[in-house]
Amino acid sequence: MKKLMATGVVPGLRETGRQVFPLAALQHLTARPAADLTALDTAEMAVLRVSAPTRVEEPDREWIGFGTGLDRAQQLAALSGWWRCDPARVAAGGVLPVTVAGFVVAVLTGLTEWESNGTVGTTARHRFPQARLAGYLTDLTAPINAADTTDADDARLADLLLGTRLPSVSSGPIAYVTTCPTTATDEGE
Repeated sequence: MKKLMATGVVPGLRETGRQVFPLAALQHLTARPAADLTALDTAEMAVLRVSAPTRVEEPDREWIGFGTGLDRAQQLAALSGWWRCDPARVAAGGVLPVTVAGFVVAVLTGLTEWESNGTVGTTARHRFPQARLAGYLTDLTAPINAADTTDADDARLADLLLGTRLPSVSSGPIAYVTTCPTTATDEGE
């Protein structure tokens, strides 16, 4: 719950002294449905697991992570890269849900192109310069897409995923999950 509080997606928190997770928010979150991944046209997709925004000194972004205090451009830059991942595998999924504490708080699309900043292997990091922010939340307890997307497919994916529970297991920020739970389980366990 600390990660959710730090991102600002849970309303009604005290700013001074002890932070309390509101009971109403907890009740809303426990009732959130799991993501219906069977509606996707791929057997597997990547999931970006992040924490609250942290300032970084990079030429193409000021922040890394997710937070409601970031504007749309900052949010997109903070989420679209330099991650250790298999970029072809990320692109094959067609969508990259962004989760905080297992809840989808943002959705990226437009992942067909990538850049690398290292050598092939575990040290390589990749970013997706054509990524689009199909959707993001400012309140997880009442999930409404805060992005003004005009692309119908982006809107459909955002509506399908935003605010849902999407657990994933990985030793890094990128996890891979199957979209057909009857045939396989989450990878990376």
